Amino acid sequence: MDNKKLILFFDCGDTIIDESTEVRNKEDIVISAELIPGADKMIRDLKKAGYQMILVADGYAQSFKNILKQHDLYDLFDAYIYSENIKVCKPDQRMFKAALGAGNLTLADCRRIAMVGNNLARDVKGANLMGMISIWISWSSRRSKTPADESEKPAYSISKPAELLPLVDELEKTIVKE
Repeated sequence: MDNKKLILFFDCGDTIIDESTEVRNKEDIVISAELIPGADKMIRDLKKAGYQMILVADGYAQSFKNILKQHDLYDLFDAYIYSENIKVCKPDQRMFKAALGAGNLTLADCRRIAMVGNNLARDVKGANLMGMISIWISWSSRRSKTPADESEKPAYSISKPAELLPLVDELEKTIVKE
């Protein structure tokens, strides 16, 4: 396993898990959910390939712990940033800056960070505003598929998890050459 220069920030809902399958308790904590087809393989393959991965997700920390542990994915992430703890949601830069800190990264590292998410207004816009590489996964129909403005236009788009590893391997090659 090689250590890669490209770092991956991930959203969770409709990026790794299928939000339509969430089961919540009376406190609105997700207690279980199913994965998007191929998401578990995607995360495992990226980890095996040596990519640092940080979860940057809007919601309750316990929800993400429950879901990711349910599918044995929790320990594959290097750090976790939750809006519940930061007290803001993406695209607020504080979410992304907290993830930088959790990964021992600086603003100068943004050019080698790819944010993978399903939400143009939150994930893509937040990444673009930080100077990160935005990768939009258009798997779900629950969110807008039309950018509201230039700040919501993704650098790259994929439609399913299986498309991510080849894309990040190509991005890694361009970063290594810099």
